[in-house]
Order: sequence, then C-alpha cells, then structure tokens
Amino acid sequence: MAALRSTLAHLLAKADRPGVRAFFLSMAALSGALLLALYSSAAAELGQLVLASTSALAALAIAGWVAVTLVPALARRTPLRWIGFRIEYRVSREGWIYLGGLLLVALAALNTGNNLLFLILASLIALILMSGILSSISLSGIEMRLTLPEHIFAGQPVRAQVELENQKLTLPSFSLRVEAVQEKGAPASAILEKPVYFPYLPRQDRLQQIVPITFQRRGVYRQDAFRIVTRFPFGFLQKARRLNLKTEALVYPSVDPTTEYRDVLPVLQGALESVTKGRGQDLYGVRDYVRTDSARLVHWKATARSGSLMVREFTREEDSRVLLVLDPHSAAAQKPASNGQTSAIDERFERAVALCANIAWHFYQANAMLAFRSVDFDTPLAPGEKHIFEILRHLAVVQPLPLDPEQKLIGELASSPELFKIIVTSQPRGFFPHAVWSSSFIVFLDEEAQ
Repeated sequence: MAALRSTLAHLLAKADRPGVRAFFLSMAALSGALLLALYSSAAAELGQLVLASTSALAALAIAGWVAVTLVPALARRTPLRWIGFRIEYRVSREGWIYLGGLLLVALAALNTGNNLLFLILASLIALILMSGILSSISLSGIEMRLTLPEHIFAGQPVRAQVELENQKLTLPSFSLRVEAVQEKGAPASAILEKPVYFPYLPRQDRLQQIVPITFQRRGVYRQDAFRIVTRFPFGFLQKARRLNLKTEALVYPSVDPTTEYRDVLPVLQGALESVTKGRGQDLYGVRDYVRTDSARLVHWKATARSGSLMVREFTREEDSRVLLVLDPHSAAAQKPASNGQTSAIDERFERAVALCANIAWHFYQANAMLAFRSVDFDTPLAPGEKHIFEILRHLAVVQPLPLDPEQKLIGELASSPELFKIIVTSQPRGFFPHAVWSSSFIVFLDEEAQ
C-alpha cells in the first residue's frame, strides 16, 4: 500500500496539471454532448422536434468548443507527436528470398488445398506483419542531436557527439543506424560521413556516441537532413526515418606549419627585427635556443652554466605592432574553374590562406600585438588572443576576388606607415607604392617570398 501511495505521489508530482485539467474538462464536455445527442434522438422519436433540434444544436456546439479550444492545447502537450512520421521502405536481399519462399508455399497451398500449408502460409504472413510493426515501433519516438566542437581546423580530427533520445513511454528501440542524407545536386561532402550504430536504446532515455570526424578543407559544411535506419527484427525490410536536422560546421584553415611557412618565418622575423625600433629592455626570462632565434639574443652566462645555447626573452614594447594583410585580388579570379574542379589559382589562393592562418597563429601563440585586414574585414590592434578566432573565421570563408581598379586596400595600407605589415598577395611587384614597401614584408603568391 505504501509503495502504491509512493508511485501515485510520484506520478502526481510529474503530471502536467494544466494538461490533466484540460483532458478531464474535455471528457466531461464530450460526455455532456453525448447525453444531449441521445436526448435529442429520444425527443425526435416522441415527435418533439423543437426540443430535439435544440438538444442536437447544443451537443454540436459543445463538441465544436472542445475541438477548437481544448484539443489543440492537448495536442501541443502530447508526447506522441512522432506517430505520423514518414517511413521509407526497402526490401533487403534476405527479404526477397523470404518472399520467394512465401510465394512457393502459397502456390502449394492453393494447388493442394492442404490445411497445414495454409496454416504455415498464415504464419509466414503474420511474421512479415509482426516485423513491420516492430520495426515501426523501433523507429518511432526517436529524436537526434549532433554536437560539434566550437573550433574546428582543417585536417585535424575532432570528436563529434551523436545523441539519440527515445521519447517512447514504455518501449525501447533496437538496432538503429544514423547516417547522413545526400541531397540531389548538393556537394558530395557531408558532415557525418560514416554511419553510427546504436544496438539498444532504452525507453525514456538517451545515449551518446563519440564519432571522430576530419574535414579536409576549410569552409562551411552543411548537412540538412539525417536518416535513422533499422532492419530490426528479422532483416527482411530496411526502414528509414528522415530527420530534417540542419547542421552547419565552420572549418578554419589548418594551422599546422606548412613548408611555405617554415621558409617564410626566419626571413619574416629578420624583417620584423629590422623594421621595429626595439624589442624591449626589460628581461622577461631565459629559454632554450631555437633555429629561428637571433644570435644577438644568446645569453652567454646561462649558456656556459647549462652547457647548451640559451637566449634571453624581453618584455614586448607597445611599438612592436604587426598588421597581417590578405590581399584576395587576382586577375585569374575572373576565370571560372571547369567541370567543378579546383583551378590552379584556387590552389594558390588556398596556400595563401593557409600561410595567413599560420602567421596569425604564430603571433597568437606569442601573444603579440596583432591586427588583420582584408577586403571588407579588419580587426583592431590588440593582443593576438583577443581576436584570433575572429580572424580564422574570416579565413575560413574568404574567396578570391577580381582586380580592384580603385586599389582601396593598398591605399589604406599606404596610410598606415607606423605599422609593420605582412602582406600576402598575387599582385605584381611594381603594384605597391614605396610607402608600403618600406614598412612591409610582402609574400607574392605567384613567386617565392620576398
């Protein structure tokens, strides 16, 4: 008895009281409408037409009031909104074999009139019916979520989370496979490239699986729909339920050091040292020597004590400021790629974007004062950690542009001689004015770094 009271108290605590109130009110109103309809029928048989008409109209009005006011409120609260989902069917190879055997049994039963064969035929047909019901129940009430990391870099594997939730009140689901739906005319790449399998999903529960995903190129990846597939219980039919779950992934360019970046970095650091007025006088610390360090930073006393080369690090002065610039203008940008293939200029531009991402990441790791500028996009001068991901988001979606006859971007660069500029461009050498050359390190896309 105590257990029953505890169960009832738990159910009352979880109950949707406005929904329960609306349900009982609708049942009472419909019961009254039924009584009025029965009374109208009796009055009509007794010849009291006015009373019968009045009762019938009152019953109709009550039923209409319930349909307009209470039924929509109950429908919004019901957990059975998944009953009417659309299912796609496909007969498996095993299913075709089974249907062939069933056809043979049916022909034998019709030709011989043997009751035992008819009994076997009925059992085989009932097995198909049971298979269809069980697979439909397994697909019903399932909701899906796909969670991706906040920051995704091209070429680096990330851990995505696929979650299935079983909203059915009493029944579990079995043997579910989640896969991406490839729309006609859509790009071949999809967010979820391999199916994810869930052998068992308990009722009123949710399960997650971690899936490694690697995006090979930068850009925006979109997936509009997914499919939940099952062959439970016998594998005769493959049933699939489509879920319109629009998912988008923004993939940054890779920040893994490229060959071009390794070639450019020593020259870039030398140019930065020669242009900036000072690297600071306050000693910050001593660390191991790396290949790109200047020989003048070697701390000889610390080197003698440790037996290996050690260099000094100084605090950064406020006048050591860097402006990273991506110039996307190119004459070849007006030439479309044929047959949907990536053109040579696109590959050059992708290398330029990757180089910009590497340089921006280098200054972010050093927490240097960094600004970024491109067409219709710029960030203020601040420590690299402030807007590194804003820069990477722009680099993820930037595309090459045709030449600009007004040369707005170059004019803006010439008006900022106080900043040391790192420019990645495909413009010819003579294109840049002297004011830009004197305070810049320019990387030409069509040539080696200068």
